[in-house]
Amino acid sequence: MSIIYFGVLEVINQRLIFKNKPLKASANIPIFVSMDFPHQIPKPHQSVFKVIGKAAASLDQPVYVVGGYVRDYYLDRLDTKEPDIDFVTLGSGISLAEKVHQALEGSHLSVFKQFGTAQVKINDLALEFVGARKESYRKNSRKPLVEDGSLEDDQFRRDLTINALSWSLNKHDFGTLLDPFGGIRDLQSQLVRTPIDPLQTFDDDPLRMMRAIRFANQLEFDIEDKTYRAICNMAPRLEIISKERIIEELNKIIMTAKPSIGFKYLFKTGLLKQFFPEMHQLHGVQEVNGHRHKDNFWHTLQVLDNVVNLGGDLWLRWAAIMHDIAKPPTQKYQEEIGWTFHGHDALGAKWTKGIFRRLGLPLDERMRYVRKLVRLHLRPIALASDEVSDSAVRRLIFEAGDHIDDLMLLCRADITSKNELKVERFQKNFNRVEAKIKEVEKKDRIRNWKNPVSGDEIMQTLGIGPGRVIGDIKEAIKEAILNGDIPNNHTAAFEYMIKNKDQFLNKKETT
Repeated sequence: MSIIYFGVLEVINQRLIFKNKPLKASANIPIFVSMDFPHQIPKPHQSVFKVIGKAAASLDQPVYVVGGYVRDYYLDRLDTKEPDIDFVTLGSGISLAEKVHQALEGSHLSVFKQFGTAQVKINDLALEFVGARKESYRKNSRKPLVEDGSLEDDQFRRDLTINALSWSLNKHDFGTLLDPFGGIRDLQSQLVRTPIDPLQTFDDDPLRMMRAIRFANQLEFDIEDKTYRAICNMAPRLEIISKERIIEELNKIIMTAKPSIGFKYLFKTGLLKQFFPEMHQLHGVQEVNGHRHKDNFWHTLQVLDNVVNLGGDLWLRWAAIMHDIAKPPTQKYQEEIGWTFHGHDALGAKWTKGIFRRLGLPLDERMRYVRKLVRLHLRPIALASDEVSDSAVRRLIFEAGDHIDDLMLLCRADITSKNELKVERFQKNFNRVEAKIKEVEKKDRIRNWKNPVSGDEIMQTLGIGPGRVIGDIKEAIKEAILNGDIPNNHTAAFEYMIKNKDQFLNKKETT
């Protein structure tokens, strides 16, 4: 068993083991730990690393594995299924990628000349190559001035210490860990910190503030005090960042195991109000005559976490974020009732498209899905009564369609209270509602309903041409089925049309 000691780091079986005490090494002194790649790195990856090392040597270009792959190795969270691995070379990244492509049979090469980068894909591996760079920024531009640089220059431009770790793939020190900013120490301490002065780091690229929060959220790390204060001070500078870059980071926060952590950071640092003021405005509690309402911001975060725990995907999580978004303007105190938010469901649905457009979210069926759930999220509550009619249940199933299960999941997640007995009672009510929905759907088959009688059949049977009356007849059949006046089948619907045809045709003549 090989054991190498450095400060309080040990390499046992070539794997770093953290000790529960601070490192003696300075964060500003490079840390070199000799290591041969361990068994935990998949063998196909090890083989690729050796190929890349040889290709770089043939070009006389030193090369290093950098960033997330190195970080995640030490956190024991490598994505071995479809990993992206980043490489920095002292020279042309494109030239090295071309050489690697030639050496890896069956690989695919993509070159991005405008960025000076290239990608080689081999099986499930995506290998990203770039030349070492140094960057300088003008005050009012998010676009850096880029020029060739050393490895040290490249590491200085990294956003966080834990992302500035690298492995050498060069013959004389193959497998050596380079850690110039104490990233290993910060992994041990579970700390998010910038490699240089955070004010400079965030001034250079303000999106790094959101990335710091995203990594703290994903890894469940703390943000170092100086870095946190810098985010608070620099929050307004986020305004120069494009909505596309912001929403990419925000969605990564939303897809974490507990997104409320990230949103708390976004809120407390002032970043959230820079790009999502409607959500920021949910915060606050008013009091009238001793009556207070719950804080809708913290409630929304609890609902979001609940949706995550129930298995919700990105767009159901967005529905959780948006479900109460219009409560502030609809808030009203009524002496006999207390605090009300009448119409916040309809107004929130109305706002959805505009908010999605401003944030750079898609305006397709995903937006319409979120809008539908926001509009309907109060409806199942009304069905919790024992006296609810089958007609009301049918109408909910009809409007929700295939999204009825997601709607019910959102409604369950919306049950938040410090009173456990109250939560338990509401959950039992929803159990009854879900049973009722299943019962009605089994009997009436309303989900994704289509009219049993087509427009062509109506015209052929009644001997009429296209016109408004066709829509009126189909609407009348739909209402009759939803009301429970007739069964949901072709025979009943056709007979209903024949029985009432004179009424329909007389209306046509009148109009």
